[in-house]
Amino acid sequence: MGQYIAPQRDMQFVLHELLGVEAELKELPKYAEVDADIINQIIEEGGKFCSEVLFPLNHSGDREGCHHDKVARTVTTPKGFKEAYQLYVEAGWPALSCDPEYGGQGLPVVMNNSMYEMMNSANQAWTMYPGLSHGAYECIHEHGTPEQKNFYLPKLTSGEWTGTMCLTEPHCGTDLGMLRTKAEPQADGTYKITGAKIFISAGEHDCAENIVHLVLARLPDAPEGSKGISLFIVSKFLPNADGSLGARNPIFCGAIEEKMGIHGNSTCQMNLDGAIGTLIGAPHKGLNAMFVFMNAARLGVGMQGLGLTEVAYQNALVYAKDRIQMRSLSGPKAPDKPADPIIVHADVRRMLFTAKAYAEGARAFSSYVALQLDKELNHPDEQVRKDCADEVALLTPIIKSFITDNAWIATSECMQVYGGHGYIAEWGMEQYVRDARINMIYEGTNTVQSLDLLGRKILQDNGAKLRKFGAKIQAFVEENGTDEAMSEFVTPLGDLGDKLTKLTMEIGMKAFQNPDEVGAAAVPYLRVAGHLVYSYFFAQMAKIALAKQDSGDTFYIAKLATIRFYFARLYPETAMLIRQARSGSANLLSLDADLF
Repeated sequence: MGQYIAPQRDMQFVLHELLGVEAELKELPKYAEVDADIINQIIEEGGKFCSEVLFPLNHSGDREGCHHDKVARTVTTPKGFKEAYQLYVEAGWPALSCDPEYGGQGLPVVMNNSMYEMMNSANQAWTMYPGLSHGAYECIHEHGTPEQKNFYLPKLTSGEWTGTMCLTEPHCGTDLGMLRTKAEPQADGTYKITGAKIFISAGEHDCAENIVHLVLARLPDAPEGSKGISLFIVSKFLPNADGSLGARNPIFCGAIEEKMGIHGNSTCQMNLDGAIGTLIGAPHKGLNAMFVFMNAARLGVGMQGLGLTEVAYQNALVYAKDRIQMRSLSGPKAPDKPADPIIVHADVRRMLFTAKAYAEGARAFSSYVALQLDKELNHPDEQVRKDCADEVALLTPIIKSFITDNAWIATSECMQVYGGHGYIAEWGMEQYVRDARINMIYEGTNTVQSLDLLGRKILQDNGAKLRKFGAKIQAFVEENGTDEAMSEFVTPLGDLGDKLTKLTMEIGMKAFQNPDEVGAAAVPYLRVAGHLVYSYFFAQMAKIALAKQDSGDTFYIAKLATIRFYFARLYPETAMLIRQARSGSANLLSLDADLF
């Protein structure tokens, strides 16, 4: 069922040559001892685990799916998932970037990010079990009481317990202000929580002995809307004072969803019938606390998109080199065979290049954001921390949306490379397309992310965050603008930066008169912003590759070819997107709803 080999060479290129991670981490006392050898070793060992343990379970897990016992209200994961999880725990992978105070290895987020790229390539459905745990860990680490931290974090760090977030209810998805789950205070300081949650990934399973649910609910005196939401820790098993597991808490899986993809992950309908929970954070401030989890999840979903893009590309490439069909239009390229490998055909090259470019752009972009997150959390200079926080806030919706939109495009193109075989389950490619589709939906749909980017992250502060990031781009353009060899990359980068600035101002002015203009422009606007970010990183990578193209290492020749393809074939989409964003809201909203 295909293959997955961790793209170690490109990962090392991004971390060491593009981002200079070792030198960056030296400025953070917490990570001053992390060097290139440690980074490379983690990538190498993590790659082995992913290709040898996780990838072989991907297709079989998709075909088998999860099993729900309606009587016991338990879920069994596909064959091999539980055993793979135990190997994952034994190897210490859950603790990679966790706080040493709670048993973690204390490595930077940027390394955890690389690990999750490989895990998602190998098996996205399986990766969601430990992936959500990390978000729960981050939320409790930031907002929990000392007692909550000391009790829950060591177990989440070790992987003995997993975590979830329970937000969505049958009548409300994105609009959490409508949620109805109730939390009744008890004399002992706990709360009895009653309600129903849906779409809870990894809500019930057999991989770990306990599951820590973070549940949004309303207190009796809660104000209406999103300002009346509180956050609670609700364990599958009630904890005893000595840290052991006690009675089963009444939070049960009523059913698992039948889904388009990610069949190996249990997407659960969770019912709470007076389940015992403890408040985390301040009353009525639960949404603020949960945003730590949600933002971690949004970065994680971007990595899911990257992982699927990479594995789909790898397998489509192998197929294109092996499958023979017809002859090249310019004459036979394999005269000893009855037909040429399909990789000789121009449009097959286009499809492969599309996936390759989107994978390499996403890898550079996401690694950069992960490094900025490390600096936001740990840099000794307060101003640096603030600047990095602004940048992470600005770029998070682009990571979630642009990378996952591109993954949908890339996996579809890679399936097309296979022709009819791509549509057949036994080849494994159609699974990547199905799995990729959910990434555009959950953790805030890509439209919601677009509204967040344009309406909140940019227009709400009059473009301050965007200008700060734009200043970095402008500095690069000015530094390299006179280099003739760089003009094919720098010129379109600078041009797009100018156009996005003008587009932002235009939409902002129109929004003063009509707020619907933001909603009408947001989705194409985010894709333009995404292309600006990719153009920036591709131009930086081009500078490195140009300097080393004669080194004898063909990696740099391939890198330049990919970058040139991006600017020639993918970047031009921005012209259409800008016209769409400028077209206004009237073409969308003028027709009465009854006339559709």
